Amino acid sequence: MLPNAELRLRIARIIKQSGEGHIPSSYSIIDIIAFLYSEILRVDPQNPDWEDRDYFVLSKGHGSSALYVVLNKMGFLTDEDLETYGTLHGKLGGHPDVTQVSGVEASTGSLGHGFPTAVGIALGLKIKGSANKVYVLVGDGECHEGTIWESAHVARNLGLGNLYAVVDWNGSAEQLMPFDQLPEKWRAFGWNVRVVDGHSDDEMRHAFTEFDKTSDDHVPKIIVAKTIKGKGVSFIEGHGLWHHRIPTDQEMLEIERELVR
Repeated sequence: MLPNAELRLRIARIIKQSGEGHIPSSYSIIDIIAFLYSEILRVDPQNPDWEDRDYFVLSKGHGSSALYVVLNKMGFLTDEDLETYGTLHGKLGGHPDVTQVSGVEASTGSLGHGFPTAVGIALGLKIKGSANKVYVLVGDGECHEGTIWESAHVARNLGLGNLYAVVDWNGSAEQLMPFDQLPEKWRAFGWNVRVVDGHSDDEMRHAFTEFDKTSDDHVPKIIVAKTIKGKGVSFIEGHGLWHHRIPTDQEMLEIERELVR
């Protein structure tokens, strides 16, 4: 069975039930988020505001359902929270809301906003002398926003070695901007860069291990994660009509067959 198949199935079910959400975008990042929460982030579901916690910001806010199912698995959210996703009486919307959702560190959705927020959090922690780390996930299309590069420039010049970014390089940007050398761009801004398969825990684990070995604690780090939009379901993978599509009853059955086979 595909790793995190159960999480993918839950994503499809809550999006189908609510009529709201982005299945392909959530599928391209679910392995990254699940890995971060299971192996990297220092968090406490029983104390979400724990002073010594690491921070995670989903700058690519429209992939919120991937974050929600992981927060549920970790104990931040209840099953009822998930079941009321996208409804008027629920607290989980199409984009994360820091005022409503336990475990969410920033309200995101407008692309290019979450990343500078993460830079600000990292700077504040550095000023305070805190050991906390900040992790932020951005999309490759989002990397065409000017705020991303302004913030990347600031983060490097302020020596924010407590900042770790991951780019979901699923090829969305290539539809309009086919020439895009993301790793080279981040290196040009002075970041410590690793390129990995974003669906491989082993490659992500190795990248973070290599980051820990660096002797320069004043350099922000970034993983450029090569992913497949819609990863896990053959007729959803790639780009096209499925970007914001809600499955029909028959399509939902086919999704379930592919994920549990």
